[in-house]
Amino acid sequence: MTLRRFRPYFAYLRPVRGALITAIIAGLLYSAATGAGLPTMIKYVFPAIFDGAERNLPLSTVALIAGYIPLIFILRGLFAYLNGYYIQFAGTRVLEALRVDYFSKLQVLPLSFVQSRQTGDLLSRGLADTTQLQNTLTLLANDGVKQPGTLIFALGWLTYESWRAEGVGMMLVCLAIVPLTVLPIRYIGRKVLRRAEQLQHEVGTLTGHFAENLAAAREVRAFSLEERETGRFAARSRSLLTLQLKIAKYAQALSPAIEVVASLGMAGTFLYAYSAGIDRDSFLAVITALYLCYEPIKKLGALNNELKRGEASLARLETVLEETVTIADPSEPVPVGRLHGDLEFSQVSFAYGDNPALNDISLRIPAGTVCALVGPSGAGKTTFANLVPRFYEAATGRVTLDGTDVRRMRLADLRRNIALVSQEPVLFNDTIYQNLLLGRPGASRDEVMAAAINAHADDFIRTLPQGYDTVVGERSALLSGGQKQRIAIARAFLRNAPVLILDEATSALDSDSEAAVQDALRKLVAGKTVLIIAHRFSTIRDASLILVFDKGRITAQGTHAELYAGNPLYRSLYDRQQGAG
Repeated sequence: MTLRRFRPYFAYLRPVRGALITAIIAGLLYSAATGAGLPTMIKYVFPAIFDGAERNLPLSTVALIAGYIPLIFILRGLFAYLNGYYIQFAGTRVLEALRVDYFSKLQVLPLSFVQSRQTGDLLSRGLADTTQLQNTLTLLANDGVKQPGTLIFALGWLTYESWRAEGVGMMLVCLAIVPLTVLPIRYIGRKVLRRAEQLQHEVGTLTGHFAENLAAAREVRAFSLEERETGRFAARSRSLLTLQLKIAKYAQALSPAIEVVASLGMAGTFLYAYSAGIDRDSFLAVITALYLCYEPIKKLGALNNELKRGEASLARLETVLEETVTIADPSEPVPVGRLHGDLEFSQVSFAYGDNPALNDISLRIPAGTVCALVGPSGAGKTTFANLVPRFYEAATGRVTLDGTDVRRMRLADLRRNIALVSQEPVLFNDTIYQNLLLGRPGASRDEVMAAAINAHADDFIRTLPQGYDTVVGERSALLSGGQKQRIAIARAFLRNAPVLILDEATSALDSDSEAAVQDALRKLVAGKTVLIIAHRFSTIRDASLILVFDKGRITAQGTHAELYAGNPLYRSLYDRQQGAG
């Protein structure tokens, strides 16, 4: 059953099948040198050496026979090296492919999936669980061939000896105890699987706590949470350590348990050999072969434990790898170029799980309209805007651009027509120039700089150590909030898309630059369909249409003067904010 769980993932071994075949052949030759070569050495080489004087063998003959010993170990060492190296080579490629596929799947899964998971847990699955699965697949490819091969060759040698030597065949009865070694393997395997599932979950939780702490470094220091955070992390670490020790307890108990069972078989072999009067050479050779039968069983038991750990990691990876991609390109997409930006919602509803966010929205926003979305927190403003680029999919109804359902367009075509400036813009740990170029990858350097000038970002960029080639650092540590925001606005200038979504795009700007950027935004929105998710009413002064959201519905629409005079909710929100100001 366990092996069938891993069968679909053997496809990861196909690109490295040459190395894998070499490893398997080397493993089989190692098995032959061990399972049959060592008993043969004891059966024929040792008597020639120790009894050679009595039979008056010349020293050169004994030396030639003795050369069999280093030959066997040289071959074992060579084949073990080739097997181990090529298995490691294949395993590293497997790990790379697994991680790339996992990462690639995360890129296409809907935002709702990513946002509903803890970041640290997703990181743990992509790093720790893929490593565990790599170890399992490569160990299976290695010991799954080498150890059964050693067992088969040892059993074959025993069968051959039983046919040649009278009485030795009866000694094989002692092998009847071999099936009993399966009992501790099955019992411990079940324990390891359960603990491994708990362990991988705990690793994800600990990684999540670590990531959360690093992301909140300023808050931890501001509220003097250092001791609390250290205590929480120490408690998580202890839980992880407890599970690791439990797995170690079961894993380390397996080999002694098998050895105890195997010793009973060997004791029976001693008794029978004595009563049957079997000669010393045959006895020692058979005992060696019996030992070589039990050794692979121990390693196969350890492999079983590894399979259980891999099964636990596989279950966690499959949560992502087998997740349905609900937002994807249609099978027959409608080709679109540059759109005009005529936006329409027709009976659109949407919910986050069981929590409705939008309810039966029907509305047309003509191309070139600057539309502000206002309302209480959680009223549906951001959800409304997120349905346009298909960050989320409408549960019912449809969203159209220029009369075409956005679900009938290729995602790349749709999103190429939309520019987004978030309230908290994200810059990658790259140069400012490369971060700006994300707006339109094919833009020239002059176009990039012109966009930065329009966003009033050029002046501060030129003061940085390497100007446009300055690396912004992790989480844009080198830039202020206002500077990050202006770079995000410059990206929108460069994209020059017909649809623009502004999520309070000026919220992080200082007072000195806000007026200049507001002027830049006036140029940016000209001729475009603009959705402004407004948290501050000062940002909607240029809106030609204002939509008032409340509990997932659009309760009113119009200009500021119309809504202030006729809509109590809008008036109360506006007055409350003006009073707070």
